[in-house]
Amino acid sequence: MRHGGRILSDQLVKLGVRRVFSVPGESFLAALDGLYDSDIQNVVCRQEGGAAMMAEAHAKLTGLPGVCFVTRGPGATNASAGVHVARQDSTPLVVFVGQIDSGHTDRETFQEVDYKAMFGSLAKGVFQCNDTARLPEYIARAFRLALSGRPGPVVLALPENMLSAKADVPDFTGTWRTPAAPAPYLWDHLLMRLAEAKAPLMVVGGPHWSPQAAAALADFATSARIPVATAFRRQDYMDNRHACFAGDLNVGVNPRLAQRVRDADCLLLVGTRFGDIETQGYTLVDPVGPGKAILHVHADADEIGRVYGPTLGVVCPGDVAMLSLRDALSRQDGWTGWAEAVAPARADYDHWQTPVESPGDVKQEQVIRWLSDNLPVDAILTNGAGNYAAWLHRYFTWKQHGTQLAPTSGSMGYGFPAAIAASLEHPDRTVVCLAGDGCFQMTCNELSTAVQHGAAPIVVVMNNGRYGTIRMHQERAYPGRVSGTVLANPDFAALACAYGGFGAVVTRQDQFADVFAQASGAGTVAVIEVRLDARVLSPGASLA
Repeated sequence: MRHGGRILSDQLVKLGVRRVFSVPGESFLAALDGLYDSDIQNVVCRQEGGAAMMAEAHAKLTGLPGVCFVTRGPGATNASAGVHVARQDSTPLVVFVGQIDSGHTDRETFQEVDYKAMFGSLAKGVFQCNDTARLPEYIARAFRLALSGRPGPVVLALPENMLSAKADVPDFTGTWRTPAAPAPYLWDHLLMRLAEAKAPLMVVGGPHWSPQAAAALADFATSARIPVATAFRRQDYMDNRHACFAGDLNVGVNPRLAQRVRDADCLLLVGTRFGDIETQGYTLVDPVGPGKAILHVHADADEIGRVYGPTLGVVCPGDVAMLSLRDALSRQDGWTGWAEAVAPARADYDHWQTPVESPGDVKQEQVIRWLSDNLPVDAILTNGAGNYAAWLHRYFTWKQHGTQLAPTSGSMGYGFPAAIAASLEHPDRTVVCLAGDGCFQMTCNELSTAVQHGAAPIVVVMNNGRYGTIRMHQERAYPGRVSGTVLANPDFAALACAYGGFGAVVTRQDQFADVFAQASGAGTVAVIEVRLDARVLSPGASLA
């Protein structure tokens, strides 16, 4: 006989869970008790949003579902921010929510929430286990659903009386899904359709990728002689130094790359949903009349044709697809490709990377180029949302897979929790979080979490004293009428020191390298506050 919390922890061990992220609550004390005797590390966070974002980042790094424990009511609502990130980023995440005693349901009991109603549009699945003996079944189902098709978040509510009750039940068994590649003739047919194009463009993205897939993409692009772009915040899917790399389709897209999307007569989409960010609000490619062939490869059949009617759709995860495409190309005789398009596409990308000078004594374009030129190739960079990210996306050169953690949902506050998760998973690698002053303050309380658990990321806070993205849009729509976008900020370096970390301030460009070296050698979480000229808005744009 085991109580529900022990059944839960034993099942997690069987599923290969090594680390969970939580904010404790009285609603799941039995689960905490179960974790006590396990070898699972429980990373105790300061706010449930940070915990859920750490779990989501952990999933991106490992390819397995991230696990988060939060309490009922306020805890669950705080965690919803991370659930939304996992949904839009197609990340496998399992959120266990402590729930009221099931015997008190529908009385508006203290902190009672109907989680099926609350998370219904955010999660892939929302369940509540009311029978202790069925816990293994529900847990295994949550994990498999989180990973299936297009991955995403699953929420499982756990009534406290169910968790504390005992049952004699075996752990659930079975294997993970094993994605199978479609028959070879389908890839041959896809390449036949691609060969008919005069000006194709390949776009890769989505949730399924690996170092092997990145290598296969590099080989495929070289042999196919085709320009390749990456989807929003998937820049590490291809070595950006590759001759066929044409750039990334982000919010502040290279206008020349945007035009290349418009002019393409065939799009080969692998893994990506090809949503509104990649298409600039569906203006680059009209869903009603695309005017080009679309060859769409995605892990979830429901995503193929959801927005754009494909010329050919293939249901397959992106990483498996790349291996199959490389093999299929090796079977093609007389392949010529589009060498005449590769060089101009690459030249457009190189031109876009040429720094545009910003005002002030510290220049973000130079900071990012320094990081790009001096960080180890396996350094992990994280960020949340804000105009500061435009410099990172434009001027940093990603060199290998598994080095970029950023929310395609555009969630502020994500970068720092993600950096903590990355530092815990890879303590031997350099982890750098780029954050704006507004973005960092969304989750900077997790400095305490980093110190407690020994995470040592370096946070570079770009401080311009405002919500920069909103101010930029405000200046466009209502010039000179500043409202609600100015920030009163703390001394970020002093704040880091108060938590037990390292802190420093950079006010001149020539200080950055030395300060970064000090932060790297500190052996603890570090915050470098970069004080920017208040006129800076975005690369190439500033206030008078």
